[in-house]
Amino acid sequence: MKRSLLKALPLLLLLVGAVPGQTNGPDTSTRTTAERMGYGPQERLLMVHADDIGMSHSVNVATIEAFKKGMVTSGSIMVPCPWFPEIAEYYRQHPELDLGLHLTLTSEWKYLRWRPVASIDKVRGLLDPDGYMWRSEIQTAMKATPQEIETELRAQIDKALAAGLKPTHLDTHMGTLYTRKDFFDVYTRLGREYGIPVMAMRPTPEAIEYATKSRTPIGAADLSQLERDGYVLLDYLVTGVPGRNFAERKEAYKTFLRNLKPGVTMLIVHLGMDDPELKAATGSWEARHGDFLSFTDPEIAALIRELGIKLTTWREMGRIAWKK
Repeated sequence: MKRSLLKALPLLLLLVGAVPGQTNGPDTSTRTTAERMGYGPQERLLMVHADDIGMSHSVNVATIEAFKKGMVTSGSIMVPCPWFPEIAEYYRQHPELDLGLHLTLTSEWKYLRWRPVASIDKVRGLLDPDGYMWRSEIQTAMKATPQEIETELRAQIDKALAAGLKPTHLDTHMGTLYTRKDFFDVYTRLGREYGIPVMAMRPTPEAIEYATKSRTPIGAADLSQLERDGYVLLDYLVTGVPGRNFAERKEAYKTFLRNLKPGVTMLIVHLGMDDPELKAATGSWEARHGDFLSFTDPEIAALIRELGIKLTTWREMGRIAWKK
């Protein structure tokens, strides 16, 4: 089953209330995360976050170049993927980078596939008939147990730590850890145990409305409990914008920036180069290259400055994790 870039995170998008091309919403009655970080109530903080690092050499090259340009401030690494060693080595040379772990429990592409990090005999529910991870988050939710999920996540985190990484956060590839309440509980518990913030959104009206309308088992009570427990949570999360190519996506990102609301917004982008490797791996290569071009574009950088938007990182957010 081939999956496009815009279909890769539909469940997570519903859970957090982010709609492509539409940002944020009504103010909440509590302080924003930006205010807890010491910023004013009207200040707009943006984290431009590169997903899927380690998936391929093309993605690594694009991400490294975007980090150098300065607009992409954060990213997350897929430990089971074939090009993990390359980005781990680059991190060891550049430990100042804000990199987390894109906890991976699916392998969605037609030819580019990967297997679990944990011993196969301990995570058989994660395997499809070909011995790779299942292609969809729904298949994983139907086949895997919470114990297998925990075993694999621990293996990925421990492998990253052994490689010298100091992850600034944890998030979830294709939203798999939001498909079941017991998966979500493993995710958040491991974040607390390892002392690594997890990607989740504050229980804003948007998040609550979408959780109520959708069939997700993660609702307002779960997000509210995380907030009470001191987890540092995003004010807003946007998982994508409209547009297939660079020109369309650049205009969509301009609209997104102009409509940014006060608080901390995490914008997930998918970066890649215009090369044969990425074209062979995924049909979303053009959108990925469009994201790379958008966030290495001086015009986008100038607009961020003009609008007075402050760029932030998970490392900065993490300083208030578990501090009430």
